[in-house]
Amino acid sequence: MLSKPVLNLLKPTVLPLLWVISLSLGLSLLATNAFAERIKDVAAISSMRDNQLIGYGLVVGLNGTGDKVNQVFFTEQSLKNMMAQLGVVVPEGVKLKPKNVAAVMLSATLPAFIKKGQKIDVTVSSVGNSKSLRGGTLLMSPLKGADGRVYAVAQGNLIVGGLGAHGADGSKIVVNIPSVGRIPRGAIVERSLPFHLGSNHHFTLNLFTADFTTASRMAAIINKTFGADTADAMDPMSVKVRAPTDKKARVSFLSMVENLDFTPGEAPARVIINSRTGTVVISSHVLVSPAAVSHGNLVVTIAETKQVSQPNAPFIGSGGGSTQVVTNSNVNVKYDNNRMFMFKPGVDLNDIVRAVNDVGAAPGDLVAILQALKEAGALHAELVVI
Repeated sequence: MLSKPVLNLLKPTVLPLLWVISLSLGLSLLATNAFAERIKDVAAISSMRDNQLIGYGLVVGLNGTGDKVNQVFFTEQSLKNMMAQLGVVVPEGVKLKPKNVAAVMLSATLPAFIKKGQKIDVTVSSVGNSKSLRGGTLLMSPLKGADGRVYAVAQGNLIVGGLGAHGADGSKIVVNIPSVGRIPRGAIVERSLPFHLGSNHHFTLNLFTADFTTASRMAAIINKTFGADTADAMDPMSVKVRAPTDKKARVSFLSMVENLDFTPGEAPARVIINSRTGTVVISSHVLVSPAAVSHGNLVVTIAETKQVSQPNAPFIGSGGGSTQVVTNSNVNVKYDNNRMFMFKPGVDLNDIVRAVNDVGAAPGDLVAILQALKEAGALHAELVVI
């Protein structure tokens, strides 16, 4: 048994050493898992897909913001057909002019695995000239798939995030879009789609983004976990996985597969430019060859002023002169502070951003600089303009 003095001598050395070991171990674990992702976050089973639904209906109960039936004829026609189905016969030649009815188009998404009787969200959009759907109620309307079959039925009160107000003098204010609303869980599924977890004892995982490295690493981690030849990378988008012969065991097997962590391949070097908003996104692997860039603008301003030329008094009435309007033009040329910066070989993202910020380039100037670098062959990245 160690004496107390010996223990006191060990404390200053052993404890810091243990702390350093635990810290280095934690940092190594963070480094290995910093970019690890689950398979379920980068891929999905090929047969797992959503299906789009569409429908047509009527929204009632609007506060005078419905369709103008003298301009939108199908709203009146739809209202008459619906009333006839409910046993109300409108006499021939009678014009309906309700101000609280609007024709709408319905859209919804039928998720995979959803069952009959479950509910889905519905988006309701005005198809006529209704100014606002706020406060309206959608009447029972079928939602059909691309095959023309009814898969859900929608009905309910709308939630409208937009707001519109109009004045008698024609002035108006509109916040967001009041002609579009949403009914959360507003449609009941009446028909479900059949789904099979693979066929012939295999299922395919499709990557959200095609990449050879990611597909290869995904197949490798599956084979490492479940044994060799369990998964094969077919192409940069698909990985084929052997499934258990027992169909009941496939759910638990897929649960284990989709929760495996691995490191996907890094995205290629890209520069994304949104020409409408001026937004520029540069990936981490963008490099620039040696190049010199000059930033600056030449501003030419021409100002014209009107002056009156009044001749001397002795000439008035004697034909010697008359009053004239004279235009004076002032031309001003201004050079902004032109600055030039140079990119050295192997410049990365940080250097590009720092150099552009130092010269005070605006988003539009940055777009022009990147496009010029690409044309000069100095920008080693894919330039994507959206």
